[in-house]
Amino acid sequence: MKRIIMHIDVNNAFLSWTAVLLLKEGYKYDIRNSYAIIGGDEKNRSGIVLAKSTPAKKMGVVTAQTIYQAKKLCPALRVYPPNYNWYKTMSDKLFKLISKYSPDIERMSIDECFLDYTPVKHLYGDEIKFAYKLQKEIYDTLGFTVNVGIANNRLCAKMASDFSKPYKVHTLFDYEVHDKMWPLIVDDLFGVGKKTALKLHSLGIDKIEDLAKADKDKLYKYFKNQAIEMINWANGISSDIIKSESDDPKGIGNETTLNHNIFDKEELYSYLLALSENVTLRLRKQNKYAYVVVVTLKDKTFRRTSHQKKLVNATNLSSEVYEISKRILDEMDTSEGIRLIGIRLDNLVDSSNHQVSLFESLNIIEENKNLEKTVDNLKEKYGFTVIKKASLIKNKVGKKYLNK
Repeated sequence: MKRIIMHIDVNNAFLSWTAVLLLKEGYKYDIRNSYAIIGGDEKNRSGIVLAKSTPAKKMGVVTAQTIYQAKKLCPALRVYPPNYNWYKTMSDKLFKLISKYSPDIERMSIDECFLDYTPVKHLYGDEIKFAYKLQKEIYDTLGFTVNVGIANNRLCAKMASDFSKPYKVHTLFDYEVHDKMWPLIVDDLFGVGKKTALKLHSLGIDKIEDLAKADKDKLYKYFKNQAIEMINWANGISSDIIKSESDDPKGIGNETTLNHNIFDKEELYSYLLALSENVTLRLRKQNKYAYVVVVTLKDKTFRRTSHQKKLVNATNLSSEVYEISKRILDEMDTSEGIRLIGIRLDNLVDSSNHQVSLFESLNIIEENKNLEKTVDNLKEKYGFTVIKKASLIKNKVGKKYLNK
């Protein structure tokens, strides 16, 4: 039996959840049906459109533009502030409702998740009928709508949920990829950023079908290892493994929201350094080592992506985690502008049996471990700022961590 994966995505989450709260507080009309946006203070950097209603969208208002620009397009526009505590409450209620049907759920962001329906199909029956039932229950219970995409893997489930909105159920099974996905432009392929799409167009690759049939060697010259991955995506090939919270090994992580959109990976390296320092210090305090390093990015459209590397040797050294996280970041797309960056260390163990390569020395490894222990002891005794990496002192990135 082929695996059945669902992608459940809240329609216009921030605006919908704000509407639910306002109606709960006695508002006489639903802002989802008016010229409305969720946005921050127009005087600050946060004065951008975070979410917009369908009527506002029809007036040309788009996510991430300034509120000033949005009001020029739609003078009747009303601005409502975000309420992140409420959004988290609604998110938790949503995932609690879904989890009563299956423990095999992977939360992708505050408003979307993957559900592995395969193990529970014998309990709830046809997946399409179940999706409609789940949709209705969410709306009746929580007051907002979701899209559900159904497929045989994660990528196609995600693509399916985006076909048309709101309050829709779409399928993109293996046998439907040619008819439903191939006619779309490459810009619509999940995982392909704006700059990558422009480059593909310049190479004469306009539709997903063109990418699916592209010559791997030709694309490798421009995209390196990402070329093979993109061709697989275009053919509807991706992982179907759901990392449910119950199965996910305990890990240590930290994220930071950036003050502005960052496109340059060199600039993001500084944040990785500060984050590496933070998470490995916590790891060493627990006398743990990690086999997996995960880098997470959230772009200006709030799309969250994560890449990871499995290590041969478990580590808790900040220098190693930093270098590995840089290599991971180099493989990720930052063309949409990054708003959040994070590092997570997973698959934790109590010891590290180091396998030495021809290019390593156990003496150097032990010296690095002893050095980091010494630094940790000094920080514990005199405070986190007693010793700072020179590369952090040179810029303002490390302030958040160095001034603790």
